[in-house]
Amino acid sequence: MGRNRSDDMPEDESGDEIGNGVTLPDDADLVDAADLAAVPERLKAGTEIIAGFVRNLPNAPGVYRMFDAAGDVLYVGKAKNLKKRVGQYAAGRAHTNAVARMIAETAQMEFVTTGTETEALLLESNLIKQLRPRYNVLLRDDKSFPYILLTGDHAAPQITKHRGSRQRKGDYFGPFASAWAVKRTIDALQKAFLLRSCSDSYYDNRTRPCLLFQIKRCAAPCTGEISLADYGKLTDEARDFLSGRASGVKQELARRMQQASGDMEFETAARYRDRLAALSAVTSSQDINTQGVEEADVFAIDEQAGQFCVEIFFFRNFQNWGNRALFPRADRNLPVAEVLASIIAQFYDDKPAPRLVLISHEIEDIDLLAAALSARMGHKVEVAAPKRGEKRDLVEMALKNAREALGRKLADTTAQTRLLAALGEAFGLERPPRRVEVYDNSHIMGTNAVGGMVVAGPDGFMKAHYRTFNISTDTTAGDDYGMMREVLTRRFSRLVKERAASAVTDFVAAQTGGVDTSLQAERSNDDPVEEHIDQAAFPSAPDLVIIDGGKGQLEAARAVMTELRLLAIPLVAIAKGEDRNAGRETFFAAGREPFKLPPRDPALYFIQRLRDEAHRFAIGSHRARRKRDTMTNPLDEIAGIGPTRKRALLLHFGTLKAIKRASLEDLAKAPGVNLATAKAVHDHFHEG
Repeated sequence: MGRNRSDDMPEDESGDEIGNGVTLPDDADLVDAADLAAVPERLKAGTEIIAGFVRNLPNAPGVYRMFDAAGDVLYVGKAKNLKKRVGQYAAGRAHTNAVARMIAETAQMEFVTTGTETEALLLESNLIKQLRPRYNVLLRDDKSFPYILLTGDHAAPQITKHRGSRQRKGDYFGPFASAWAVKRTIDALQKAFLLRSCSDSYYDNRTRPCLLFQIKRCAAPCTGEISLADYGKLTDEARDFLSGRASGVKQELARRMQQASGDMEFETAARYRDRLAALSAVTSSQDINTQGVEEADVFAIDEQAGQFCVEIFFFRNFQNWGNRALFPRADRNLPVAEVLASIIAQFYDDKPAPRLVLISHEIEDIDLLAAALSARMGHKVEVAAPKRGEKRDLVEMALKNAREALGRKLADTTAQTRLLAALGEAFGLERPPRRVEVYDNSHIMGTNAVGGMVVAGPDGFMKAHYRTFNISTDTTAGDDYGMMREVLTRRFSRLVKERAASAVTDFVAAQTGGVDTSLQAERSNDDPVEEHIDQAAFPSAPDLVIIDGGKGQLEAARAVMTELRLLAIPLVAIAKGEDRNAGRETFFAAGREPFKLPPRDPALYFIQRLRDEAHRFAIGSHRARRKRDTMTNPLDEIAGIGPTRKRALLLHFGTLKAIKRASLEDLAKAPGVNLATAKAVHDHFHEG
């Protein structure tokens, strides 16, 4: 799905256009003049390469992939007729800027024929999710959605949150829009049905009830406080409640409460009262419930300022189980219906589809999309754009939320852009920076040294661009300057190697009147606040580098930039203030005396946020590496020592220290350890 419709786009007999879902690629920076001179030949060569493949293609449905010279996937598309579709790329007719760029970069193609167009659609969405081509509409922030799992592989079922593939035996309820919604629901269900949430291993090793039993969150089947038969009844009630039979469960609990009260068993009646209150909290917390829609997902899309937002609402068992806003990467010239179609196909690539999918816009090939989802699920899935009634009200509600979510994102982007402008003014930059990189190192006496790079841009902290650098042991312990040199050398050496990658982009943009996304063009943008930058156009080279440190760190960084001939990138070092107090920081920059910013300057607060985020990220990465190294057993480093022999040695000697001290003869006496293995262990711990 995800086709890019244009008035001058040639169509085949099936009505499909070339350039489906094409988006602008990530920019590449620092272009050599020699590369620009070769661009016309590349554009012509790309067309000839595609034409060469067309001759041998069948008139059959399938999927095609376009690759660049480095072997990276540029685009994945599906076709009802491969020969006609791919032939359009080489026909020599007008293309959009993005399609022309893609053709110019194409060095290789691969094809897969399928039996039907439905199979081609399924394969296309799978490959897009897996390969994430630069020119396709991409679904971002698409982490797996959480479910509630009521396990079925234990005598006392467990209730727990679940993500990922649904391989464990049991009943899955969801998806929920967030982990918070799942936690809130599980907490309420524990109060209402007293189900255990502990792992099976914890359950099997209990000798007395845990705290959850004391606070009336668990019936404690682990120690026999409730029989497995009675616990099974609680499990059945919870399953009925989650399956949409909430009213029947609540009526039964109310009947038991009344009966206990009539029998003067007031403590029992109070427990039923509390369970009813917990269930009421679950049902009343749903902002919008439905009367006639039992199971459906609602998709609505909104576009503003060239950005898209897809809002998804989940309805199960006549209840609203939350919503999620997604911000896909797509060419701003694409119609919203085309983006929506591509997103739906990708969304259900690894998720179960409900029996009804409601959408806000009419899309082409809606029957094909429904057939593909039905084939994947094994039951009929209806895709519809309702015009009236309750279903239309649900779509309008989702559309309203999409507008508001996108509006908030654009407002945040505008505020962030103003902060970037203030930052550029504070450091005397010619233009506000669009990409700011902040570096910090973390270690303990030189051990487990890690460098961290955080990135900020118009959309705030760009966590997808964060990087960690495991600093080599060659660096002198505690040499902070050497560590910084290593981190910056590795980061910017790679950038220099990619400096010619944007030659094609610059040339085609100049020829077709498109936007120049090179670093030079970015720095000549007269009004950076006017345009909300999409992730696809986010630069790969920084406009400003901030180092956490003083003058020494700045000189170390300048030495690296001088060696790599990147002195055009501004460098600033930030030293902690007196008594390490925020607001008293001193800044160091080349060609300037050390300076400070006014205490209430918004740029100063922004820099502090950047510095604190880099500090947090570096420390977290260091702790993770230190934890991994702490848990590593030196025996794992010895060739020929697998889990069985390692276990035998530890059982025989008791501790790793005893193994290190053992003689060769003692090691050979351990069960399952031959002389060769004993010698390998002894030599490892007794070098020389």
